[in-house]
Amino acid sequence: MTKKQKRLEKLRENTRNVSLEEFEAVVNEYGFIKASGKHPKAVIAKHVLPYARTNPVKEYYVKMLLQLMDSM
Repeated sequence: MTKKQKRLEKLRENTRNVSLEEFEAVVNEYGFIKASGKHPKAVIAKHVLPYARTNPVKEYYVKMLLQLMDSM
């Protein structure tokens, strides 16, 4: 397994306690972060996911990110 795959598997195993650093690392591996307005936006392929920069990241944002990964 590559480092990229291990990070994604770690998110899948525990969606509740994900640090902001881990979340943004996964986003940067598959896309990029666009900082604008109140909340930054994770841009992956043609999809945009706005999220709040809290630590730990809320479970909702992690699940949405995983759904984006699965749809690709």
